[in-house]
Amino acid sequence: MKALAIHLATTLAAVGLALAGYHRYVVLPAQRVGVVDLAEVYRAKEQEFARLLARGATDEERQQAQALARRFAERLPAALDELPRDCGCLVVLKSAVAGHAGNVVDLTAQLRRKLGA
Repeated sequence: MKALAIHLATTLAAVGLALAGYHRYVVLPAQRVGVVDLAEVYRAKEQEFARLLARGATDEERQQAQALARRFAERLPAALDELPRDCGCLVVLKSAVAGHAGNVVDLTAQLRRKLGA
């Protein structure tokens, strides 16, 4: 009878640990969602670009502004691809999310850092 109790307790402990591990490493990451306000990032970059163009009267300053826009356009897709790997979550546009849940993380600031904004 004592051996049966030990086996039962060992089995319950093993199953409990397996379920806890599954919940921690499979279920919780799948429920986490990251959101990015891409429109806000675009607006900020557009304002910076417009400020450079308005201020820049020389061809060199215009070329610098165009280089800034080109670097942004080249870097944005790569930065968006990196976000899900960095947070370990699904990343969607903020405008696509209705409501707010506790498992939603705003990654807009992280995207700005990646883009050097």
